[in-house]
Amino acid sequence: MNWDDTRIFLALHRERTLRGAARAAGVDQATVGRRLAALEHALSATLFLRTSEGYVLTSAGENALRSAEKMEKSANDLVRQAKGADTRLAGEVKVTTTDSLALEFVIPAISRLHAQHPDVRVTLNTSTQMLNLARREADIAIRNQKPDNPDLVARRLARWPVGLYASRQYVAQRGEPDPSSGFEGHDLVMYEPHLARNMTPTLVGHPIEGGRLVGAVNSSLMLRAMVRMGGAIGEVPVPMAERDGLVRIWPDRERSRPYEVWLVMHQDLRHTARVRAMIDMILESFQA
Repeated sequence: MNWDDTRIFLALHRERTLRGAARAAGVDQATVGRRLAALEHALSATLFLRTSEGYVLTSAGENALRSAEKMEKSANDLVRQAKGADTRLAGEVKVTTTDSLALEFVIPAISRLHAQHPDVRVTLNTSTQMLNLARREADIAIRNQKPDNPDLVARRLARWPVGLYASRQYVAQRGEPDPSSGFEGHDLVMYEPHLARNMTPTLVGHPIEGGRLVGAVNSSLMLRAMVRMGGAIGEVPVPMAERDGLVRIWPDRERSRPYEVWLVMHQDLRHTARVRAMIDMILESFQA
């Protein structure tokens, strides 16, 4: 199996569409189709069926998948080990994080890095998707949960309590909710993944029944924006709420699970100079 064809095969398997595979592999759709045809010709087998749900592996494709994933792991191991011995302060560093952490911590770190090492280029991804460090989708991840992969090195950057907040404008117009009547008569915003869990939705441990849920967002930055602009009451990590000048509601209550921030990287990259330099700048941002 040719590696260039194999990575297209893996991209199509994971993305299910020609467009998605082309985007993931950094090529155009015609190249994806051409590489797939070449691979199927070389193996004398049909690897995918085209269905209403996208491209689905055939039994031959399932067999090829195991070998393709082994090839991918070997190729990624080779690149990581080579990068791990790289002492140059030049080249690309791929960082993934949330939009909120990027805006307040990572982008300032990138600015300081560029001032000191202008030949280091940072590619920043702020999607909510968890990128795979083992597949070299990112070199550094700033995440809200600690990974359990033994090949990854994790360092906790922050552990912040999460309180209930509103803007000064909201409090002036609507007042604060009375703990005895809960959220009755108040507008609320929540982080959408919390609503997806099979349990009664709560804010700082109090059921939201009686309140009106006016927003469900998948971005902590957007949640903070809704609270800051006076649209609703919501949970915000305490240091971020203080930066935004928000008013804390029920100060004696907080979410049972704190907001943690973890810096994660593959152990093979610990000694790569440009990756190490980026990490140092990120640490400086959080320490400040």
